[in-house]
Amino acid sequence: MQLTTRAPGPPVTATYWMSHAWLGTHAEPGVVLDVAAGRIARVRTGVQTPPPGATALRGLTLPGLANTHSHAFHRALRATVQVGSGTFWTWRELMYRAAAGLTPDTYYDLARATYAEMALAGITAVGEFHYLHHGPDGTRYADPNAMGEALIAAAAEAGIRITLLDTAYLAAGFGEPPNRHQLRFSDTTADAWAERASLLKGDDHTLIGAAIHSVRAVPAEQLATVARWAEEREAPLHVHLSEQTAENDACRAAHGRTPTRLLADHGVLGPRTTGIHNTHLTEEDISLLGSSATGTCMCPTTERDLADGIGPAKALQEAGSPLSLGSDSHAVVDLFEEARAMELNERLRTHIRGHWTAAALLRAASADGHAALGRPDAGTLEPGAPADLTTVALDSVRTAGPTPRLAAETAVFAASAADVLHTVVAGRHIVRDGRHTRIEDVPHALAAAVAALHG
Repeated sequence: MQLTTRAPGPPVTATYWMSHAWLGTHAEPGVVLDVAAGRIARVRTGVQTPPPGATALRGLTLPGLANTHSHAFHRALRATVQVGSGTFWTWRELMYRAAAGLTPDTYYDLARATYAEMALAGITAVGEFHYLHHGPDGTRYADPNAMGEALIAAAAEAGIRITLLDTAYLAAGFGEPPNRHQLRFSDTTADAWAERASLLKGDDHTLIGAAIHSVRAVPAEQLATVARWAEEREAPLHVHLSEQTAENDACRAAHGRTPTRLLADHGVLGPRTTGIHNTHLTEEDISLLGSSATGTCMCPTTERDLADGIGPAKALQEAGSPLSLGSDSHAVVDLFEEARAMELNERLRTHIRGHWTAAALLRAASADGHAALGRPDAGTLEPGAPADLTTVALDSVRTAGPTPRLAAETAVFAASAADVLHTVVAGRHIVRDGRHTRIEDVPHALAAAVAALHG
């Protein structure tokens, strides 16, 4: 038996026995994990049966998954946006309609159910790219962060961690004031945004970060204000980047450079920054992102749903940009699908198989995603890491057959969110045997929240 410990600390509050655990390089049979103060205190291997008092997790236990990019209210668009045809820009009109109907109370209900769906999918932390700040006409709520606080409370109730990426969204386009749909998004200036965002507070399960919606939504001369706010707090900073070629064209027309170069010139890039999508990039863009260690969050199920295109994920990673994954518009909530889609998209684009190993894809779905959300200590099953776990069945109709030696490949290339049996956050069982322990009927909660929004 192998024993791994850390210095003496708080007493053990939970013990989990895992039939197979992913230890970063391989699936190890018979692993015991002790939890103290919400963190992994000890890892033991070679334990073939559950010790007395241990909770058994049968299947492949992974570090909890990180959903690096989410717009919780987009969950209400599922299926409704699949009627007819169009582009990203026509889809956006339907998104605006959904956004217009939200209040702090209805947003709490929708986000609570959406985050519970994420917990059922093995997600233990979400990066919420939040820009629905005010009332539909732009009037501030009595609590100017009522909408953000609703998201924080929703994540707490659903049992997952949240990095609230409070988003500066000030303009409709280059030199254009917010349109009527965007009034509730805008604080009018980056300084006013910073003043409001500074009122938000984190806790054990909540981190506060920043976001620039896009270069078209924050005037160039105000980009540095948002970047400085994040830098002073050592907080994550995210930005939608080159999702659409139209954005690139408009940026060149307004500033004579690409969005990536514009961000670089205003001090936005860096290791705490993550570009979302990074789809339509030049070679110079890729070099700027990689050399600055700016991250890339790919959202393949949304990018294909919106007909955005396939981003140069492999080239970005080779240039030095860490990769993470997000479900973005929640066409589906399934990080296994996001992981395999990144690989399969690259196969379609290059006609070559095997750009990432299953281990590398799992890292993008866990450790590198957590790091992008401001938790670099998360995403491993090692002493000192947060005790955030997810267990995938190895005996479902999708996963049965392969040997446990291929458990990682099975999870990435065959499993789905429906195969998640257990989700543990800070040592507490949030999903047990495929059922949420805090929200009795998640499908009903989702249906009720969406129905209330659509009226």
